[in-house]
Amino acid sequence: MADETLDPPPDAAPFPSPAPTTPPAPPTTAPAALLRPRREAFEHGLLPIPKLIFPEGTLAQTLTQLREKLAAAAPGGRVGAAALAEALQIPPEQAALALGTLAAVLPAEDPALGDGAGEAAAADVRDVLLFLYVQSYKRLVPRNAHKDSPAVADVWPSTSAFDGYLSALSPIQLVRSNSRRFMPSQADEEIHQLSYLQKHMPNILTLLADSVEGEGDDSLVLTMETFEHLGFLVQFSEGASLSQAATFFANSDPDMPAAPVPAAQVLDWMSQNIASSLEYSAERSAAKESSQQTVSDLDVTMAEANTSHPKSSTPSSNPTYYRNVTFVEGFSKTSVVKHASDVKGNSIKVLNCHDSVIYILAPVKYATVYGCSDATVVLGAVGKVVKVEHCERVHIIAAAKRICIANCRECIFYLGVNHQPLVLGDNHKLQVAPFNTCYPLLRDHLMQVGVDPSVNKWDQPFVLGVVDPHDSLSHPAGVSDVKAESATCLDPDLFTNFLIPNWFGDERQETTKCNPFPLPETYGAFQRKKHSALEDIQKTIRELQIDENRKRELATALHAQFKDWLYGIY
Repeated sequence: MADETLDPPPDAAPFPSPAPTTPPAPPTTAPAALLRPRREAFEHGLLPIPKLIFPEGTLAQTLTQLREKLAAAAPGGRVGAAALAEALQIPPEQAALALGTLAAVLPAEDPALGDGAGEAAAADVRDVLLFLYVQSYKRLVPRNAHKDSPAVADVWPSTSAFDGYLSALSPIQLVRSNSRRFMPSQADEEIHQLSYLQKHMPNILTLLADSVEGEGDDSLVLTMETFEHLGFLVQFSEGASLSQAATFFANSDPDMPAAPVPAAQVLDWMSQNIASSLEYSAERSAAKESSQQTVSDLDVTMAEANTSHPKSSTPSSNPTYYRNVTFVEGFSKTSVVKHASDVKGNSIKVLNCHDSVIYILAPVKYATVYGCSDATVVLGAVGKVVKVEHCERVHIIAAAKRICIANCRECIFYLGVNHQPLVLGDNHKLQVAPFNTCYPLLRDHLMQVGVDPSVNKWDQPFVLGVVDPHDSLSHPAGVSDVKAESATCLDPDLFTNFLIPNWFGDERQETTKCNPFPLPETYGAFQRKKHSALEDIQKTIRELQIDENRKRELATALHAQFKDWLYGIY
């Protein structure tokens, strides 16, 4: 929670936290390596399913009991959807969703889990426990939330159940109120996530540790293999594995497994690294505020997102600062194109863009579209998850393994997705349709990230609740089990193909000349009907026996009608 204290309660763990030390002098340069939270776990790994979220006071105890239950049901250390559903007393489809979500946010592919689908899919019980633990995380509260409600009374419909709750997050309000002043920055969120891990690390290590003969601190130990599973939650900035960075496991012989390490020693090492990262991040955040900088913290700035301003996406020569996220932020009334060479890292974020067309013609693992309005966003190939949140009157064209849609209004989603679209939150008038575009390298990009164009579940939304327990703000109506509004299928007569200009300018690169996702017959029939009508019109115009003046008048009228149609779309 945003107002939680950072110190664990006295009974949080059976071994003591490290003794407080005198804070070091403020560093003038970044540490050699910074321990950072894995954003994917917090941004794409949280599900608003009440039975996955345990009260903080009983969290450690409940998960310890669950560990024993799962160990009995899965003696091989692997948990399938059936065992998870039985242990948590949830429907099988929710258990399958949980495993699929876990698979999408793991730091490395797990062959036994795959993408979480199928009866044979089974996750490592340690990953399941970490996944369930972070379900108790609450997102950072927007700064100055609720202070500007009169100014947004005309933004969201007055009939919304979320009046006074989501008004500060309205896409239009974000523009009117200078969103950078109100919304938590990337650095703010990272500090919040690290603080959460700092508070809960004793319980997390206790949950993962094995019991051995001994007394006190020596009775709980962690193997190197178990220690590496903490990579689900944290990572080092320069990419080193946890076990290689930790002195007690560094340079271990792969043929000679390292001896288990006391959990208290691991806690001491983790706490020191988290504290160092928090201190450094806080100093940089304070320096940024004092100098009134408006850049996106340590990440790629808006200027760097613009293809007309080619810059390195590493804001400093020190690789410690590097984060594997590319930002396209704050554009209005323009078009932005990002090719694979423009995208640094494995994630893309399109934030607060309005009246614009954004083309992301690149393979990535994760994509986020947040706070956009009256825009079209094309996402070429996303191998893990797309999340679209707090958008209004936006057309999303996405080819992806998974998509999550939350708190959106009057949006149309043209989807090529291998799993059911997840719909949650306060949505209104959403429509879904089949994927409707292509570009030269699309099929290659789909292969790179593992999206199968022969499987498309665009019309099978999986709907969860209106309330998201991970938000620190409470729902005014006090409801917790109301289902979110689902999406309807776009009328096939309104379905059109979206044409992406040939930005490459080289026909030899064309490997994808048509939509790789087969159209359902209903939509295909309407497309053929439209093409036939267009051909008839073209033939009629060609056969018209009129003089040059009448031809010019006809061309002018056609152009005027086309402009009116184009303005009507956007």
